[in-house]
Amino acid sequence: MVKKIFRSTLFSNFLILLLSLLLIVGAVYRYFNQLQMEQLQTQTALAAQGLSVEGRDFFEGLKTSNTRITWVDNTGKVLYDTESDATKMENHGDREEIAEAIASGHGESVRYSSTLTQKSLYVAQRLVNGTVVRLSVTQHSILLLLFGLFQPLLLVLLIMLALSIWISRYTAHRLVAPLNQLDLDSPLENVVYGEISPLLRRIDHQQKELASQEQLLTQKKGEFDTIISKIREGMVLLDNQRRIISMNPAAQQLLQADNESVGRDMLEVVRDLQLNKLMEAGLTGVKGEGVLTVEGMTYKALVRPILSDNQVTGLALLFFDITEQWQAEQMRREFTANVSHELKTPLHIISGYSEMLHNQVVSEADVQQFAHKIHSESQRMVQLVEDIINLSLLDESPQISMEKLDVYQVATESLESLSGKASQKQVALHLKGSSHFVKGNHALLSSVIYNLCDNAITYNQPKGDVYVTVTGKDNKVLLEVKDTGIGIPKEEQERIFERFYRVDKSRSKKVGGTGLGLSIVKHALKCHGASIEVSSQMGQGTSMIVTFPSLTDSEA
Repeated sequence: MVKKIFRSTLFSNFLILLLSLLLIVGAVYRYFNQLQMEQLQTQTALAAQGLSVEGRDFFEGLKTSNTRITWVDNTGKVLYDTESDATKMENHGDREEIAEAIASGHGESVRYSSTLTQKSLYVAQRLVNGTVVRLSVTQHSILLLLFGLFQPLLLVLLIMLALSIWISRYTAHRLVAPLNQLDLDSPLENVVYGEISPLLRRIDHQQKELASQEQLLTQKKGEFDTIISKIREGMVLLDNQRRIISMNPAAQQLLQADNESVGRDMLEVVRDLQLNKLMEAGLTGVKGEGVLTVEGMTYKALVRPILSDNQVTGLALLFFDITEQWQAEQMRREFTANVSHELKTPLHIISGYSEMLHNQVVSEADVQQFAHKIHSESQRMVQLVEDIINLSLLDESPQISMEKLDVYQVATESLESLSGKASQKQVALHLKGSSHFVKGNHALLSSVIYNLCDNAITYNQPKGDVYVTVTGKDNKVLLEVKDTGIGIPKEEQERIFERFYRVDKSRSKKVGGTGLGLSIVKHALKCHGASIEVSSQMGQGTSMIVTFPSLTDSEA
């Protein structure tokens, strides 16, 4: 703006000064021209008076300087001329000023020579005797005059230009200075040019509207942030360049990000190839979903394009925690595969032995052995089916009837059921402690103690021991099942409660078992709000301590 004002002011100032100079030169030239004409008229009158008195003697010793004097008779014949020989001059009767003087007594004329770029002034006056005297002077034209004054005029023009530049620069900065000092935060408080008052009022009006809209936007954003902060699922909003606009706390925790991630590219926060493909498809307007694994957790990612006027302006990303469902699905697949495998083996054995018996290819001595094998495998299948049914009931039953139970009494019943197996395995059973009561389900509690003791017997050493102890500590009931068996490797202890998981598969097949016992224990204890702790050393035995919550005053 300063440059524009400077150029405009410079041009105006220089043009005005130049025009002023030309007008002054023209006026001065005209003034001196008029003054010279008046002087020539006076000189003509004096010359006429001198000739009337002295006649031709008037010219003797006369110094005419730049003025030419011509004396003619009443017919125009030249009688005398101060610059030329009168006898050789042509008749001047047709000269305008002379003809006018002969006729009226006085005549004037101006003649311009384009060849010589000169102008001649003529004044003629008739004498008493009828003759006419004429005086003339020669002037240079104004162009020739300006050319003669070239150097002074050039100096004047340079001074004018410098003065114009200074004035223009000073004026431009002086005009713009108040505009640069405007306080746009308070437009109406500025005392400046009245011409920009409408603009300041409009700015003030727009600022109030913007402040109102910003306040409303801040309020809406606060409400939106409050809403999405309460959402358990992770939610991220992106613009059309995949830059993060907003991220709720659940998403920050999931992606291990913070508020500083806002404005960054999503790929800088999560480097996942499948998520990148979903976002690329979303920017083209295509909805997508996939599974994302972060830090061992599994999430379902939904990508939805945000449209405005049929154009994709951003993306909305939702992350749902499906870790449990995913693990449950994986366990279901593994469970199905394991059940199929566990059932297939005894079925093949039963089918093979029964086919051999049916075809009578077995000797009489081996019939009893084959029948025993068929019975054993069928019992194994029955036990497997029962365990599967128990697990299914535990998975599907939301509520289980509870009552006040004596853990010591239930343990006694379970050990009595296992006494025969213990004797066969040459394992001694020991029950210690006293009666302690918990709130529980009799069948499930029996299953817990039975399976723990059954494993302690199954994986024990010949002539080993199983110790079952029921005690109370810190208002809690503790059940410990300790054996002198083969032990469990430390790295395997966390997995023994998985369905069909066996530490030593070769030994498990020899001693039997379905691999579901400890899974039943885990689910049953979960229903009772109890926990189990495993402690084992290879070759020295295993100890499993179950902690039950104590009865409340109302339950007691």
